Amino acid sequence: MHAEAQTQTASGSAASAGSDSTHGAQLIDGTAIGRLVRRDVAEEVERLKALGITPGLSVVLVGDDPASAVYVRSKGKACEEAGMRGETIRLPADTSEDALLAQVDRLNADPNVHGILVQMPLPRHMAADKVIRRMRPEKDVDGFHPVNVGKLSIGERDGFVPCTPAGAIELLVRSGVDTRGKDAVIVGRSNIVGKPMAALLMQDAPGGNATVTVCHSRTANLAGHIRRADIVVAAIGRPEMITGDMIKPGAVVIDVGINRVNDASVPKGYRIVGDVHFASARDVASLITPVPGGVGPMTIAMLMKNTVRAAAQIAGV
Repeated sequence: MHAEAQTQTASGSAASAGSDSTHGAQLIDGTAIGRLVRRDVAEEVERLKALGITPGLSVVLVGDDPASAVYVRSKGKACEEAGMRGETIRLPADTSEDALLAQVDRLNADPNVHGILVQMPLPRHMAADKVIRRMRPEKDVDGFHPVNVGKLSIGERDGFVPCTPAGAIELLVRSGVDTRGKDAVIVGRSNIVGKPMAALLMQDAPGGNATVTVCHSRTANLAGHIRRADIVVAAIGRPEMITGDMIKPGAVVIDVGINRVNDASVPKGYRIVGDVHFASARDVASLITPVPGGVGPMTIAMLMKNTVRAAAQIAGV
């Protein structure tokens, strides 16, 4: 999941490849860094193909949620670009839970499928936890199976980490951010981002060894916690909630939020913003991820990376 340890300076090659210092904080360019990750993935795919292994990812989409459909198409395109085998299985919204579980069982047993992803959210009549637990942990490239959650918690490296926090750590490492001994504050405690991000930042590994505080909706004096952070990870799902006056000068800001807000001044009638008020935070921070173009592109890149690693681990190569 992690890149190899690098020289941890803000002027390292990864930071220069993905940053812009014309106004305030340097931008951490997730599109550029994601491209580097996907290049590495393509090279690993070629290595595996030479051994007769073509990494395969199967994505199951239940229903016709427009946002999920767009995301699934992006995953299919990323597989094709990397030289992997990508499969999208579309099931109607009224598919029974048993039928979905049978589909997971089929993918579990298919030796050509190395990664399984069931796109969330599922229709209300399906229990997401039950579906996730049905997957073989070694094919759970989303990193949500309890076995993979447990492996992350105890620091084992052969499990899979959820792609968004894995991507956020990759951004920190490749941008030369030295996390060792730093105070990191995560705003949000979801199983998808907040909790795994906390575990990653605590690992004795590149992008880890930080002192971590996890804040949430019941946290008292939230602004006070954020103001002492050297690294802020915003994953609360509230548009532009964290403002520049809450950021410590020189802090690194990783904005995981993706929120749609109405804006009559733009042709679409809306714009996409993060959980951080970008303009005011950029005046104070040293490094910051934009939204869009920050953490978002890393999610699919890390999914590809997880799938290729799953293929190698399953094959024992």
